Amino acid sequence: MEHEVQSSRQRESIYWHLASHGVPKSLHCLCLKLAEEYAVNAMARSRLPSPEYVSHLTDPSFHHVVLLTDNVLAASVVVSSTVQNSARPEKLVFHIVTDKKTYTPMHSWFAINSFRPAVVEVKGLHQYDWPQEVNVGVKEMLEAHRLIWSHYYKNLKHEDFEYEGENRRCLEVLSPSCLSLMNHLRIYIPELFPDLNKILFLDDDVVVQHDLSSLLELDLNGKVVGAVVGSSCGDNCCPGRKYKDYLNFSYPIISSNFDHDHCAWLYGMNVLDLEAWRRTNITATYHKWLKLEHFHQLCLLWMVTCILLILHGTWLS
Repeated sequence: MEHEVQSSRQRESIYWHLASHGVPKSLHCLCLKLAEEYAVNAMARSRLPSPEYVSHLTDPSFHHVVLLTDNVLAASVVVSSTVQNSARPEKLVFHIVTDKKTYTPMHSWFAINSFRPAVVEVKGLHQYDWPQEVNVGVKEMLEAHRLIWSHYYKNLKHEDFEYEGENRRCLEVLSPSCLSLMNHLRIYIPELFPDLNKILFLDDDVVVQHDLSSLLELDLNGKVVGAVVGSSCGDNCCPGRKYKDYLNFSYPIISSNFDHDHCAWLYGMNVLDLEAWRRTNITATYHKWLKLEHFHQLCLLWMVTCILLILHGTWLS
């Protein structure tokens, strides 16, 4: 009886976790209403950006901010908070990339709601004409992560555990966002924006509270990524997670290449030098790690881990 109760609690933890990451009904209804607006309202279908601002999309003198998201309200919060806190909002150009199903509501929202003087571009993945090798790479990437997800799910189904420590991290891996194409496309940002050399990447859960202009003017000294490591707790302090929280150091390939006490940088707000990214072929390195036989066992939180692995030694704090 006690075993059955424990198993029921385990299943309840999994289902509650998955449900908490689902799409709220109110947000789903908003997308449906915006899609309808796109169909009946000419303003909702107007070009983004307006023709007179198209040249800004590739102009290096502007500050280019990239969001990869399928969440309309979250994207709106990121854009509005960035504009409101900017000392020079007229220099901001937002590039919002979303999937095909969210494209019409996303476009409708930003066409109807003005964020001037900033420029906003909304583009769906179906509007990109990628080379065949990129399409193949994306499919391989999604299949690899689907297999990793299945591995963790099967393990959790057949184990008794409490919602803490290692098992809690496994549940985080089961978040639906871990299978979302939007969550993994950051590895293809140089391909998404071939005409840009430097961008500020923001996650859609970010609320900006200060002017970000200085970040985009930061000299990365040849590094690929500019990232935040810690806070005001001191030079030798690591208030967030360390590499040991993401990587399995029982494997020699990890223990021989990484320091388990190394402070992990935050990847929700990064300055990216896309020229340096292309020069060091970061995307190819990503696929090499992905093809390792025991890759799913090397990682504890695999999307974050992928970023740490491939960009190790290429970031500036």
